[in-house]
Amino acid sequence: MKRSPRILFVGNFLIRHWGNGRSGIDMRLEAGAIRNGWQALAFSERDVARFLAPLGFMRRVGAKMMNDRLVKTARNWKPDFVFVAHCDYVANETLYAIREAVPGVKIIHINCDPVETEHCCEQIRRRMDSCDAIFVTTAGDKLKEWTTGKNIVGFYPNPSDPSFEVEDNSAKTEFRYDLFFAGRPADADQRKTLLAELLPKIDPKVRLGFFGMGRPLVVGRAYEEAIAESKMGLSINRFEGWKWYASDRLTHLMGNGLLAFQYEGNSMQDFFTKDETVYFRDAGDLADKIAFYNSHDDTRRVVAAAGMRKYRRLFDARRVLRYMVETAAGEAHSEPYEWGSEVYR
Repeated sequence: MKRSPRILFVGNFLIRHWGNGRSGIDMRLEAGAIRNGWQALAFSERDVARFLAPLGFMRRVGAKMMNDRLVKTARNWKPDFVFVAHCDYVANETLYAIREAVPGVKIIHINCDPVETEHCCEQIRRRMDSCDAIFVTTAGDKLKEWTTGKNIVGFYPNPSDPSFEVEDNSAKTEFRYDLFFAGRPADADQRKTLLAELLPKIDPKVRLGFFGMGRPLVVGRAYEEAIAESKMGLSINRFEGWKWYASDRLTHLMGNGLLAFQYEGNSMQDFFTKDETVYFRDAGDLADKIAFYNSHDDTRRVVAAAGMRKYRRLFDARRVLRYMVETAAGEAHSEPYEWGSEVYR
């Protein structure tokens, strides 16, 4: 790339949560841009729509005004790339208007939801014609469904950034919780079945830091503190068995040095060995491995430290963003990205 690109990130930056929201992928990518020495600007779609809505609740009016402001922002700032996250309020007509206002701009849709849900698939289908590239956190042939002959569809991993993953729990020996999990329940959620089978099998000596799924949920700073006080964590997903899919929960665990347990059927062995994370088959196998690592702390620390180093290196937000920009621009990759073969045209 001849010069530092200018990137406009359109996502949900949770301003209206007043510091009590979870930091997301778009925030990490913005941080990666800045660390790359690139120019970055954030546009918080839902917040702007809410703030512009008359009386604070006329969302349809607020959404229309937000779309107008987004075009104005692009026209004024003239980005080289526009990254659009889930952003249900952003109309495709707005993206076409941005193309007219900023000739040569590349528009990229990023999606981190499980592709087994119809809502996720509909979000992606909606952006097939309006975006130059689509990146999702699932790999495999499913991605071919969203190619048009004019766009690029590819995989991207959940990025990590040192300003967000600030802990190193692999170096700690004192914890409040031995095992951490947090999640919001959803329809057709495979985690419910797994947890129902797992909990009776877990050694009573294991101190559980479980939040959500029928228990009070932690968000914002309370979520970060629970992570910091946990030795190990469950990286389990609503749907398992999809190539390379993991929620950003895996970033929060491995990136902060927790020993992460994850299902063996997602092909994450392509990135992490059994010396860097713990794979399980079913609830019984998982319970046995939780008990083992809970009572073998030196081994836990070694595996967690190796996983943290690998995750932070492989999925560094600077690398992930650079890969997406190079791919969307049609440029040769500046380095061999471990996931770079999962691109369809």
